[in-house]
Amino acid sequence: MELDDSEKTAWIFKSGWKGLCPRCGEGKMFKSWLKVSDRCEVCGLDYRFASPDDGPAFFSLTFVAFPLLFFIVWLQVSLELPLIVLLAIAIPLMGIGCVLPLRPIKGWLVASQFVNKAQEAGTEKLWRDMHAREDEVKQREEKD
Repeated sequence: MELDDSEKTAWIFKSGWKGLCPRCGEGKMFKSWLKVSDRCEVCGLDYRFASPDDGPAFFSLTFVAFPLLFFIVWLQVSLELPLIVLLAIAIPLMGIGCVLPLRPIKGWLVASQFVNKAQEAGTEKLWRDMHAREDEVKQREEKD
């Protein structure tokens, strides 16, 4: 299945937002809140290619925390709230505001890596060798 750029973008956002397999669109991408599944239970896609690393936290801080921080500063400057009231508003707002988007952002990054066949330059052989060793170890453990 070959998609044009606008279809790719729509598919990436849809599967990432809903946490669905970026290949089949039916299986679940996550096995817990932020833990990516090992494989898709529907099509068998191996999620070992996925390495969003610190991307979700970076995007959450960039697009959520900074605007919220400006909002909180504006609240303090315009309303001159007592410190305890400001903290009672700011801490939950920042915490919830930064944690809630982590899963959709991580899903978006994983789906984007799959659809765009993203890989760091020169690491294809390294990843293949590493996964071959992991598979060997799993096979030995299953035999024992």
